[in-house]
Amino acid sequence: MTVLICGAGISGLTLGLSLHQVGVPFRIIEAIAELQPLGFGINLQPHAVRELYDLGLKEHLDRIGLRTERMAYFNAQGQEIWSEPRGIQAGYLYPQYSIHRGGLQMMLHETLLERCGPSAILAGAKVSKWKETPQGLEVVLTDRNYGVELDRIKGSVLVACDGARSSVRKTLFPEVSAPNFRHTMMWRGVSHGPRFLGGQTMTISGEKGRKFVAYPIAHKGRDQSFIHWIADIDNAPKRDMDKQDWSRNGDIADVLPSFEDWHFDWLDVAELIRSTELCWEWPLVDRDPLPSWTLGPIALLGDAAHPMYPIGSNGASQGILDARVMAREIRDQGATAYALVSYDAARREPVNAIMAANRGEGPDAVLDAVAERAPDGFDDIDSVLSEDERRGYSDRYKQAAGLTVEEINAQPSIIGAAPAAPTRGPIGD
Repeated sequence: MTVLICGAGISGLTLGLSLHQVGVPFRIIEAIAELQPLGFGINLQPHAVRELYDLGLKEHLDRIGLRTERMAYFNAQGQEIWSEPRGIQAGYLYPQYSIHRGGLQMMLHETLLERCGPSAILAGAKVSKWKETPQGLEVVLTDRNYGVELDRIKGSVLVACDGARSSVRKTLFPEVSAPNFRHTMMWRGVSHGPRFLGGQTMTISGEKGRKFVAYPIAHKGRDQSFIHWIADIDNAPKRDMDKQDWSRNGDIADVLPSFEDWHFDWLDVAELIRSTELCWEWPLVDRDPLPSWTLGPIALLGDAAHPMYPIGSNGASQGILDARVMAREIRDQGATAYALVSYDAARREPVNAIMAANRGEGPDAVLDAVAERAPDGFDDIDSVLSEDERRGYSDRYKQAAGLTVEEINAQPSIIGAAPAAPTRGPIGD
């Protein structure tokens, strides 16, 4: 009952490790011949961290990421609007991590190869098409660059973890797979700069249309950090909003004018942007929720199922939770369409609620409320927006996203802790 997994991103690798944990054969099919640690910073929420800990990855996460201790919102003048503790400091049983996406992917990749052997991943092969057979599925693999057929492999089910531009999603649901553009371009960069606000704080400043996110993902020496930043700019001129490629190089000159005068007493935003050697650009898009994440023996998972606006630090975490639920259902019901339907029933509606909350700016909406009432700054934030009002933006999002301390701490592990020393196998028939 081999499970075929399309894509060796964070979700696909987590699914492979989870299936190995529960003793289900699998193979991962990855179009890229050799993975590279590409990308930028992401955040892992406590409930996703719990699942990675259960896979025996606690020491790995502490080695490559930072435990986020605080979240803080600021206006365009650098004045604090709202801040709150995160992770352990907020009362969760597990921390929140700020981490480099490529570093996390490579750690999962290396761990999977150590536990399952090199044949766990078929690299340099693209899922081109498939057909159902009495035994399950036969999948045609082709060369990514030339389109020539490489092989045909069989499995019981196919789980598409091939990202926001999923080709499997387009095939299954072509009528609802077009992206929704908000006419906002995001630039992402990683640079090193001085530690700020204690060295483990995530910051979001400005307002919708001119917003800047900054947080450390690693420390450098005693007083420097590697800082991941994101700049959102509305109606950026001469931008190709139709080309969605998160590895597309950006130009600092397109970003800097919008933040040239942002010299806060806790971070010089303009200087941080100037010091960045390489940045990437990506149009801010999501896609409409699907009527189903499954069709017969095929299922979508992670960004392939629910590409959402990157608001609220939820994208990667939801993909990890998807993977764990999928592995649990396959363990309990076999690699069958029934397991896929159960996974859909458990995950789709809760994630749709998060997507809707993100479209409403999630907790970031507090920035817009303050900018509207006090566009030139304030002497007393309480006279602009009360503490209860400011807290309400965060609390409402946590309720919608299932992220309250009480809810997360009360949840049991989806599968349970892995054995202390996982052994190799099974990876396929």
